[in-house]
Amino acid sequence: MSNERFEMKDPGSTAQDSKLLYVTYSKFENDWSSLLHIHQFTELFYVIGGNGLFQVDNTDHTISKNDFVIVNSGTAHTEKSIGNVPLEYISVGVENISFSFEGNKEHLIFHCDSKQQDLLFYMNTMLLELENNEKESDRICQDLLDVLILKLIRRTDFAFDVSPSTKISRECVKLKRYMDSNYTTEITLDKLADISHLNKYYLVHVFNKYCGCSPINYLCKVRIKASQELLRSTDYSISDIAQCTGFSSQSYFAQFFLKYTGVSASEYRKTQ
Repeated sequence: MSNERFEMKDPGSTAQDSKLLYVTYSKFENDWSSLLHIHQFTELFYVIGGNGLFQVDNTDHTISKNDFVIVNSGTAHTEKSIGNVPLEYISVGVENISFSFEGNKEHLIFHCDSKQQDLLFYMNTMLLELENNEKESDRICQDLLDVLILKLIRRTDFAFDVSPSTKISRECVKLKRYMDSNYTTEITLDKLADISHLNKYYLVHVFNKYCGCSPINYLCKVRIKASQELLRSTDYSISDIAQCTGFSSQSYFAQFFLKYTGVSASEYRKTQ
């Protein structure tokens, strides 16, 4: 009789906080509107056939069978088929996880060799489980996702953070810096949405959550702070100060100055 026993080591932290949102199968058949878009969750793609282009961070990457793509939340991306063989892939949406890549990139594309093609097994099994919708399918798929993520870490040697807000907070900081530097120019909510690649209504929600006010209110505060400095240190007219700090009219400036400081601009100048 022979017997081999292997003791379990401390498993450490896992991807157990990740949440599976969906699994889809897609095939490009010339009826696909290939537009840049974002998701507020991480996406995993396994290419199972055809050839295509994956556009992310304004760069096109050629993808083909057995390529694996990871895109962190809040990252603008799209995909399209090229050639005669339609692009096919399985994609998985995952909440509460953000991967960390070299060079502060928000995506990773790698080719699965023979040792890594077991990743397709987990992707395909999740797809079949949800498609058949049998008892405990959701639980099985969540467990399969946890294994898939750990397999990814083992095969590709990258770190990951269980953090749903990393990308969004970074976008909010970027927008704050943009407004700090460009407050004298015309800035609209639509423009901020274009810069951040976020839906403008969602942008207001997340900016308010992470910064304590809406983007436009933050912009007004920056402009009022700049106008206070000019009122203290120059003899510019209030009309000129309103114009050079980005307000569209003196009355608009007066309204916001009173709202944020409690006194009028002329009264503030006298006290200074």
